[in-house]
Amino acid sequence: MRTALALLACLGLLLSPAPAPAEGPQATFVLRVPAPLGAEAQRLLGSGYDVLEQRDGADLFVVGDAHTADELRSDGFRPSVETAMPPSQWAPRSLGDATYYGGYRTVTAHIAHLDEVAQAHPDLATVVDYGDSWRKTQGSGGYDLKAICITRKTSGDCALTPTAPKPRLFVMGQLHAREITTGDMAWRFIDDLVSSDLTAMLGDLEVWVVPIANPDGVEIVESGGDSPVLHRKNAHGDCSSGPRGVDLNRNAGSHWGEVGTSANKCSDIYRGSRADSEVETQALESLWRKLYRDTRAPGDTAAAAADTTGAVISMHSYGNYVLFPWGWSTQKTGNDAALRKMAQDMASLSGFQAGQPGEVLYNASGATDDWVYEDLGVPSFVWEIGASSGTCGGFLPPYSCQKDAHWPKVRSMLVSAMNAAHKPY
Repeated sequence: MRTALALLACLGLLLSPAPAPAEGPQATFVLRVPAPLGAEAQRLLGSGYDVLEQRDGADLFVVGDAHTADELRSDGFRPSVETAMPPSQWAPRSLGDATYYGGYRTVTAHIAHLDEVAQAHPDLATVVDYGDSWRKTQGSGGYDLKAICITRKTSGDCALTPTAPKPRLFVMGQLHAREITTGDMAWRFIDDLVSSDLTAMLGDLEVWVVPIANPDGVEIVESGGDSPVLHRKNAHGDCSSGPRGVDLNRNAGSHWGEVGTSANKCSDIYRGSRADSEVETQALESLWRKLYRDTRAPGDTAAAAADTTGAVISMHSYGNYVLFPWGWSTQKTGNDAALRKMAQDMASLSGFQAGQPGEVLYNASGATDDWVYEDLGVPSFVWEIGASSGTCGGFLPPYSCQKDAHWPKVRSMLVSAMNAAHKPY
């Protein structure tokens, strides 16, 4: 764990895309906190700390500043310093740069890439604008929210209707902005779909990819250039003592506002003012309702119909997990056996661990994967990509790790998901 967390030493703890404050960059600490599965883990998460999505036995890990350990102790926890990272020097990228931090693509590069793929492969790819980011709705910059549909096109393909003729696999990256591995995995998947043996699988399957689900947040991350900003949330809101924004993976209207969330606007797990309050959340949910039939009756124990098709993958980092609903509880869904098998099939290809979040990490509500399954009955998964140790672990692995360490594992899981999407249950 120490090796991976040491990789975070290169980041700046800036909270907005602006130069460091006058007092200069501050040190960052990763704290090891005893918090066994169950009540103590949920108490830590519910206190609003920036808890990493990684567990080591009975311990969880919290990112913070020089005051965080004292705050934890005042809340009754027993933190110890896992890693103390010196302040990094802010090194902004130049305007017009297409990459940052050794090769990771900027938001504008990702959007341009979608158009380039569609233009080069009109028989396979269609770009869809499914909404606007928060900053764009405010007239203060921002971005279009873009998806790409890739299939061997025939009549009715890539239409925004749940009655389309082919099953659909949906894959998205960087819902949490700082998880930069996931945007790169989406880029590679798009290129592979149009230029490799995977193209042969597209005759009876649509693949939808959103490489950057939180572009305003990613703009904050990339503003640090070679010292990416460790920003998790979107850009909606202000906070004088913590990061701005709303955690888009706590904002969805599935058991919103329950465990593993915070009402504190400065918390990294701030859930928003209400369920589905964020335009990025609303746009994703609207898109999913246009892509998938609703095959599940209301109720936490209801099962989706046996003829449900499709699957949704939300890529995150890190921890090497394949997670499936429910995330708000360890209660089993009506399709638990099928979801568990799909997760285990994917995990076996990558060496990841499969389970419900509360079985392997902690419970959290308002997540997109819970919403997809609850609202539509479609199997939905979170992949936590990247180990907790080694050169390629953590949030900010060297760019060379993407091709050699992460992509081979992720590609094999994506192929498994493509096959499962035809008849998941």
